[in-house]
Amino acid sequence: MHLKMFAGRPLTRFSCTHFLVFPLTLLLLLLELIDVANGGCIELGRCCRGRDPTCTSKGWRMDRTYATCFCDDACSLTKDCCYDYLQACPAVPCSVSEWSHWSGCTAQCKPATRVRRRYILQEPQNGGEPCPPLEEKAGCLEYETYQGQPCGQSLVPAFITALEYSKGRKKRALPAVVLSDSEDEGYCVKFRIESLSPYCTREHRPYARWMLYLREGYTVCVACQSPAMNSQSHQCAGDGTDTDGNKFLNWQAVGNPLCKGTWRRVNQTHECSCPSVHSFVFT
Repeated sequence: MHLKMFAGRPLTRFSCTHFLVFPLTLLLLLLELIDVANGGCIELGRCCRGRDPTCTSKGWRMDRTYATCFCDDACSLTKDCCYDYLQACPAVPCSVSEWSHWSGCTAQCKPATRVRRRYILQEPQNGGEPCPPLEEKAGCLEYETYQGQPCGQSLVPAFITALEYSKGRKKRALPAVVLSDSEDEGYCVKFRIESLSPYCTREHRPYARWMLYLREGYTVCVACQSPAMNSQSHQCAGDGTDTDGNKFLNWQAVGNPLCKGTWRRVNQTHECSCPSVHSFVFT
């Protein structure tokens, strides 16, 4: 048999055997690549919660390396997810309910706090958006005891809170003679802030951020509404009705007893006209 020449040398049986090995090696490599392509979360039907060291596969990772990869929630943090993790385990964000109604004050006849809550409807999965805060607090003041009796005390200084509080506060029953009087609709008093403690500007709790808008020299509006309005005098405690504009009056923020200061009464109007961030309410 005539042997062809390769690089000036005849092909021996030994060299032919070597050439036959190469196609077999390529075939094995191709089979391995096919197996790799089939690897991943979808192929194995895996999608695990939390950190599960057994929730693994063998294949390409998201960082384009070939190794053991994971199909659990934690892989998005540890950066070792399988290449098809996002398709196999789509992110599900947290879902919560609407806020509940505000609770009553935690104490009567003195500055206290109220609370509202919401509940988780859907836990986050596969690295989805985490749940927001489920509880919110705010300052409040009740004018009756748990037995429904008036507190019977003069609340001085003026206690104030954000105007938003008036939307959810409980209306107090007023005598018919008062209900027939237009004054029970309330009124607004403008004050010029003369001084305040440094604790107001240090407040960052969600329910007390309104205190950050209290500043020296600012003119603010404070609404007098039921139930803060006295059923006899038709006035709110600390509104400065019997004083002139030269007298310093004291005020205190409900929700943070350290946030307090002085102001001067400017005038009284039927409705408040200040910007919302500078509008408050007697509590």
